[in-house]
Order: sequence, then structure tokens, then C-alpha cells
Amino acid sequence: MFNAMLIEKDDQGYRTIVKYVDESVLPEGDVTVKVLYSTLNYKDALAITGKAPVVRSFPMVPGIDLVGVVELCDSDKFNVGDTVLLNGFGVGEVHCGGLATKARLKSDWLIALPKGFTPRQAMAIGTAGYTAMLCVIALEKNGITPDKGEILVTGANGGVGSFAIAILAKLGYTVVASTGRVDESDYLKKLGASEIIDRATLSEPGRPLAKERWAGAVDSVGSHTLANVCASTKYGGAVAACGLAQGMDLPASVAPFILRGITLAGVDSVMRPIADRVEAWQRLADIIDPAVFDDIVQEVSLLEALSVASDLMDGKVRGRVVVDVNR
Repeated sequence: MFNAMLIEKDDQGYRTIVKYVDESVLPEGDVTVKVLYSTLNYKDALAITGKAPVVRSFPMVPGIDLVGVVELCDSDKFNVGDTVLLNGFGVGEVHCGGLATKARLKSDWLIALPKGFTPRQAMAIGTAGYTAMLCVIALEKNGITPDKGEILVTGANGGVGSFAIAILAKLGYTVVASTGRVDESDYLKKLGASEIIDRATLSEPGRPLAKERWAGAVDSVGSHTLANVCASTKYGGAVAACGLAQGMDLPASVAPFILRGITLAGVDSVMRPIADRVEAWQRLADIIDPAVFDDIVQEVSLLEALSVASDLMDGKVRGRVVVDVNR
């Protein structure tokens, strides 16, 4: 038996509870991990609250991130006692995830905990920080260097946004942060933003082509926001898109792409190849000062994560939520 957050769906409805469950619930895998920490991401909140059909089989342990210690291993990739890290690969959606004290996983999904980070710090980063780093790498690969001009970060108070600001600022970029919570300006400026703008300036239908401003952008919002970001990106600029907080639609024009030659780079973190993951995490270890976690992270217990998931859906959570699954 182990303690887990469990999502169930039957004739009585959809519900998420915390309880002790039998190990028979765990799916197939060649590595069994004693989980130390997990996280609470937007996708986890969708799954826990049932506000979107994220979970595709039941019962399901949510949690798209985890870090833990290998207890059993039938693979030559890891040894018992190794500390390992996982982000995505459908975990928490189609394969039981990290919001539990135990997980059974495929070794092909795991990487070793990067040197320089404690297990808690790795989950403070989690999918949000890892995705933000992938977005920055995408901008770099499209030639967007600090001298090219301002970089816009939308959804700035969220996990991806917070880390994107911190990473970009550390690399010498001038960052403009877009947020619906302008009262959090001090927090965003402490992370490294040089200017704060209200998300309302981007979230409504806009022109196909607007005044050029950003050399690049990291967008986790989608919909009209992403369309307006593209419309105001400078000639030859690039936008890294990784989220859909406003919506999955993209009511945009081809004008920015064919008249200004901008690039819209889609960034997926779920099925990313292991080599890309290792690169992103190593870059994070080289760039991120662990002290930044003090301003980004709140820690909760497994039971507390249930209510925090609802707060996250209501836009009341800033930065990252680390879940200590053992309390």
C-alpha cells in the first residue's frame, strides 16, 4: 500500500481523493521509484478538478512531474539508490504519475537528477521551468540574441512565465512581462522584468499587423493573445508558443509571417527526446540561481494540493507549487 492522490470516474461521477491504495494500481514499468516531490501544474489542476478531459484512463494518479529514488530497476540505465527526474511522457494522463509516494515508470522516460539541484529544487523548476528553457532555446536557435531587442513573456505570473523571465534576464535579454495581475509588478521585476504591461492590451481581437515591438516572445496563453503577439513582432523575430491558457484557437493572419518573416516555434515538453531534456536541464543548472526559488515556490502537502488545484484554476496561484508527497 502507498499514499496517493487518485482520480476515479464511474456511475457516481468524477472525483479526486487522497487515500492509501494497493500497488496493483501501478502500471507496467521497469523502474519503481520512491517519490520525494511532485508539483502542481495547470494540466494537473485540469485533471484534478475535471475541468478538461486530461485523464484518459481510470483510476489515475495525476502529477506530470516527479523526482525520487530508484527502489527497483530492471534496466541497466539506472541503479537502486539513484535519484531520477521525470517530466511528461503522458504520466498523470495515461500512466499513473507523481502525486503519490510511489511510481512505476519506464526507464526511457527518466533522466538523472542534474548536479547542482536538490530534489525539491528540481520540482520547483519542474515542467514549467523545463518548458521555459526549451522556449528560450527555441528563440536562440532562431537567432534571437539579447541585442535584437525586447522579449515579451505572456502569462508572466504563471510557472512558465516566471521562469522564462528569470532565464531571459539572466542571459542578458530585456524582458517585458504581460500579466493580468499588475499588482504583482514588484515580484516580476525582482525576477528580472524591465517593464510590466496589462494582459488586456493583448487579449482582445486585434489588427492582422500591428506596430513592430518585440524581437521575440515566449507565449503560454494562445488565442487572441498569441495572434496579437505575432502581429507586433519585429521583422525576422520569433515567438515560442507553449500554452493555451486563453484558448486553443489562433485567430491570426498570415501577414506577420509573409510580410515580416517571423517564426512561430511550437514548443512541446511532453514527448521531447531525452537528449533535448538533458540539454535543457543542464542549461537550467548553469543559469538558474537556486535563490530564485524563494520567490517562485510554495510547498504544500498531498492533501493540501486538492484545494490548491482549484485556486490554480481560478488564477489565484503565483509561480510554482511543489508537493511534498510524504506529508
